[in-house]
Amino acid sequence: VTKQAAAAVGQCELMYTYDRLFGQYNHTVAQMLLTWEDFDHENRLHNLKNTLERLLQLHAIPIINENDPVACEEYSLGDNDTLAALVAKCIHADLVVLMSDIDGLYTADPHTHPDAKLIPLVEDITPEVMALADGAGSALGTGGMSTKLRAARMVTSSGADMVIANGAHPEL
Repeated sequence: VTKQAAAAVGQCELMYTYDRLFGQYNHTVAQMLLTWEDFDHENRLHNLKNTLERLLQLHAIPIINENDPVACEEYSLGDNDTLAALVAKCIHADLVVLMSDIDGLYTADPHTHPDAKLIPLVEDITPEVMALADGAGSALGTGGMSTKLRAARMVTSSGADMVIANGAHPEL
């Protein structure tokens, strides 16, 4: 309950920050809080899709997050990578960009293996590629590279492309 209450407070802070920063560029933001149920029920999915499409037509930037204060475990999405993939599939996005604390998929964890090599392009997410993604990633994240690869499988199967980018280096 404390974690859910903290999430409710955090949502206000998050939206305040997004509104302030995007407002500096004269952009309007809109908040959408979702759970698995929104993707699992036809009517809710229809409403979600219509709302997103209309927000985009109005040039509003949807800030989408899991509705943590009310999401029970059985309807929790669990991570933002999965949420991004589900939203992208819902609106038939062309591209999904997931931020990470590393530059993309490596042959091993570059935090613990300095000789790890960046894999610049993955054409197919095979079991061997999935095996490269072990662990939960950073202490701040909930999924790490494995959730990014599962999201990539979902995104690419719907016809979109996906990029994993280093959030600390957006210029790359």
